[in-house]
Amino acid sequence: MMKHVLTLLSALLVLGFTVPASAAPLRIEITEGVIEPLPYAVPDFVAENSAASKVAKDLARVVAEDLSGTGLFREIPAGAHISKITSFSSPVQFADWKAINAQALVTGAVSLQSGGRLVVKFRVYDVFAGQELGNGLQFAGTQDGWRRMAHKVADAVYSRITGEGGYFDSRVVFVSETGPKDKRKKRLAIMDYDGANVQYLTNSANIVLAPRFSPTGDRILYTSYETGFPRIYVLDVASVGRRVLEQQTGTMSFAPRFSPDGRTVVYSLSQGGNTDIYRMDIGSGRSKRLTSAPSIETAPSFSPDGSRIVFESDRSGTQQLYIMDANGGEPKRISFGQGRYGTPVWSPRGDLVAFTKQTKGRFHIGVMRTDGSEERLLTASFLDEGPSWSPNGRVIMFTRETQGASGSSSLYTVDITGRNLKRVKTKGGASDPAWSPLQN
Repeated sequence: MMKHVLTLLSALLVLGFTVPASAAPLRIEITEGVIEPLPYAVPDFVAENSAASKVAKDLARVVAEDLSGTGLFREIPAGAHISKITSFSSPVQFADWKAINAQALVTGAVSLQSGGRLVVKFRVYDVFAGQELGNGLQFAGTQDGWRRMAHKVADAVYSRITGEGGYFDSRVVFVSETGPKDKRKKRLAIMDYDGANVQYLTNSANIVLAPRFSPTGDRILYTSYETGFPRIYVLDVASVGRRVLEQQTGTMSFAPRFSPDGRTVVYSLSQGGNTDIYRMDIGSGRSKRLTSAPSIETAPSFSPDGSRIVFESDRSGTQQLYIMDANGGEPKRISFGQGRYGTPVWSPRGDLVAFTKQTKGRFHIGVMRTDGSEERLLTASFLDEGPSWSPNGRVIMFTRETQGASGSSSLYTVDITGRNLKRVKTKGGASDPAWSPLQN
């Protein structure tokens, strides 16, 4: 049974003050140029009672892993620290942190109360200005949800220093793979963005593909072959209950995505050798055909405001990207580079489209403006495909498959500037990731 492990009980202001307007705040300016990671320190959080000793240390480590994992921050190890944080309320000795070149400092305290209630409070400091960034915050929830609270702390720190929204308190649904390449078993799984807390949503009896989160993260669309033909299912994340979307007899449906309001689904339907894009109202089951061409139209994705859809089509003779109105109409081609383009996904910021590109025997994950300009290829390998955006539009997760009979699939992330490529830790093979919105 899938359930949230953390019920947020409070997000309260604690002691602290806002940085005066006259002070120059610490800020990472993220550009396409070379970024020197900002040095910071996260001493072990103070355990305010003995029961919280282990979780206080573990929680601080997750905060540090989140921040350093972005490539924008560089942690100064504990062995270099001069000062020790022994009390959350004690004044910070800024000179000691300046001496080791820590530009940002994160301090925190943890207490474990009766009934398993965990309380975490933290502050962020601009060391060289000698002032706190914003106000201290306090989160409370269940002890089992300590990792979520760590991600929330990291999101707050990240946002205050970069000016962008965070993405750590999010989840990823993906296809978990086991077995040899020619007999691979697949099942849906869900995990924290960093690979922790894996839970399985389906068994491996049938092939499953293309899981996609709803805008609120409570439902998942996916394609299953359990009837022998691809059909789209909607799965409730909390109960793992599911239902099949209505479809016409003799058709195959696949590549579904939710609209931004979660009320409709856009998908591909194949009938009589022709594949077009349809839109369905989930409540009534009524569908509308959006494309009508003798070509293959698939992989639709809504713009964040729901007004347009980007999709792939071979109507020009090769696989390319097109944008049309969300109610259909004449599409406009946006990809014009060499090679084939597919699996487009609109950025949550609305400014970019991520895609898979195949050219000169290599696969790439790339991004372009929604008018097709400023195309950038971020990766290159034997097979990279299926990009998915982080909630803040800063990072892309995708599938990378290695070559040969013993090749396997793994999940990777890359920054939209092409830096900080790294593998996501999963047990066994993994493919087809879809990033959730930030959790509530």
